[in-house]
Amino acid sequence: MTTRSLADWLAYLEQLHPTAIDMGLDRVRAVAARLGLTRPAPLVITVTGTNGKGSTCAFLASLLRSEGLEVGVYSSPHLLRYNERVQLGGVNASDEQLCEAFAAVDGARGDISLTYFEVGTLAAFWLFERAGLDAVVLEVGLGGRLDAVNIIDADLAVITNIGLDHADWLGDSRESVAYEKAGILREGKPALCGDLEVPTPLLERAKVLMAPLFVRGRDFDLAIDARTWHWRGVDAAGKPLELHGLPQLSLPMENAALALQAFALLGLSWDAERIAGALQRTHVTGRLDRRYVMQNGQRISLLLDVGHNPHAAGFLAQRLGQRPITGQRLAVFGLLADKDLAGVLDALSPQIAQWAVAPLPTARSRSAAQLAAALVERGASVSQYESIEQALVAQCSKADSGDEVLVFGSFFCVAAALEWLEQQAGESGHGIAG
Repeated sequence: MTTRSLADWLAYLEQLHPTAIDMGLDRVRAVAARLGLTRPAPLVITVTGTNGKGSTCAFLASLLRSEGLEVGVYSSPHLLRYNERVQLGGVNASDEQLCEAFAAVDGARGDISLTYFEVGTLAAFWLFERAGLDAVVLEVGLGGRLDAVNIIDADLAVITNIGLDHADWLGDSRESVAYEKAGILREGKPALCGDLEVPTPLLERAKVLMAPLFVRGRDFDLAIDARTWHWRGVDAAGKPLELHGLPQLSLPMENAALALQAFALLGLSWDAERIAGALQRTHVTGRLDRRYVMQNGQRISLLLDVGHNPHAAGFLAQRLGQRPITGQRLAVFGLLADKDLAGVLDALSPQIAQWAVAPLPTARSRSAAQLAAALVERGASVSQYESIEQALVAQCSKADSGDEVLVFGSFFCVAAALEWLEQQAGESGHGIAG
């Protein structure tokens, strides 16, 4: 009997179902029942939102681990290796663990067809349940209501923010998106929303379910000054809590504030020094991710960010504006065809001196010509390349020591940059310096 490698399994899963996305929970629930899956851990937190899911999950996991808890995290997509999607106790699942889990799911499904994501979700739950974890943090892949992750009744539902993305699946209004994301709420269980303007469907769903809803700007919030930031919120009994003088973070502090409020509702110990340390240790590859590479005898600074919609681009532009550089910013940019190109460019064009655009390694990519045309309309200086790697080499070759190369627009774009960096002999670091 031939044993499949992880690469073999992933190739097999990609052709298992007629479509890459097939929203609905019936098939996943049926296979979960055949597997005998009950609950991945005693404490389950589900996280959805248009942006910031990854960093919010990372902050939550770090806070929970600071309590001495064994924590699992399920997230998507991955950048370089599928193993990134499943973390057990802060460590990526091994090839052997994933292969065993895929085999279990495939053996149980029988004649039920599952998508790549659905198999992966069930495999993660299978691994979590067998690991004897204390808590799991589950990132929703798409939407919420019909996402495979939603077969689990979470103890706490977290919604980072609500914007327009994946319109073919979630609708073209904030209200329709909010309706889908509100699907992760459960009767009587607390929920949080980090959006300052909560759409009505989410408020109405929380009311129907009698789910206590904690909203940023009302129940919790943050304030940022030159060097530190401050947080206020409440515990599960409604008692006010505050943290002052927290060191600034490289990741979005709005998402840290959301994770802090979620943590405050869990009834765990509250130690300001340990909490601050947990937040500072949190890092997410590809999100405001600082790297360095030696080119032509110079140390070139790169900033990698997977922002791919107007909301994420606006946040990135804000952070760039808060950190002036002595030289100029050179962009390496690629974008999927279903993303709002105009919205992304409008947010970031003022920050970029020169652009290098290239197609992404997927049939879903916009062409370099399309990207270049949109930039030329805005009066930008732009060059076209056949690949992200070529664009990156060109921009690094142009850059001086005071310049910054910004690589953004897609997970595919950042993944290509990470692969290129792995081949270089330069040093790397993380985060934007305060």
